[in-house]
Amino acid sequence: MVLGGDGRSLRYPRRVRLVIAKCSVDYVGRLSAHLPAATRLLMVKADGSVSIHADDRAYKPLNWMSPPCRLEEAPGVWRVVNKAGEELRITLEEIFQDTSYELGVDPGLRKDGVEAHLQELLAANPETLGEGFTLVRREYMTAIGPVDLLCRDADQGAVAVEVKRRGEIDGVEQLTRYLELLNRDPLLAPVAGVFAAQVIKPQARVLATDRGIRCVVVDYDKLRGIERNDLTLF
Repeated sequence: MVLGGDGRSLRYPRRVRLVIAKCSVDYVGRLSAHLPAATRLLMVKADGSVSIHADDRAYKPLNWMSPPCRLEEAPGVWRVVNKAGEELRITLEEIFQDTSYELGVDPGLRKDGVEAHLQELLAANPETLGEGFTLVRREYMTAIGPVDLLCRDADQGAVAVEVKRRGEIDGVEQLTRYLELLNRDPLLAPVAGVFAAQVIKPQARVLATDRGIRCVVVDYDKLRGIERNDLTLF
């Protein structure tokens, strides 16, 4: 939701808005933070979130406000306020560019051939993920997309499994979001998490362990029934 200069409530259009401006930023809430004046990218996404970016840090913003929140625009200042009353105040000194784009419906992430086949093989052999595991469903839908596999463990507890060819931090974050939603369902909760991949990066393993997610390294060739030709001592 956006408030215009006259204070009227306006529904924010379903598009991404990109503003390049010289601005300073103040965050007032549980913590206070200040960004001095500099040229930055301001991004207002179609979901209502507002984020401030510098020309570094890859994808991570300097500061942001997650939805639901409201954006109030007045000459020289934006106020972004969330439901808890926390405020992100952006003071605009000069605007260099202000554009909006309609991105349309995103088709979502599509797995490559190996990753899709790995998911299929694990669905057919769920015991690879843990003793007594059984498959409930592939591509179990949540409000933010499908979790790769929903299984039951030997004690009939629900387990959400995210399958990657290469396990990195983004995959752990993705599974964390799925688990948060699945654990709101009283028919499933508590839902455990398994992060399965052919290779799991050390940073991803540390993050997964910290969040109570179990990591499983999967041998793709073994699942396909292909014997390795590597010579071994034992």
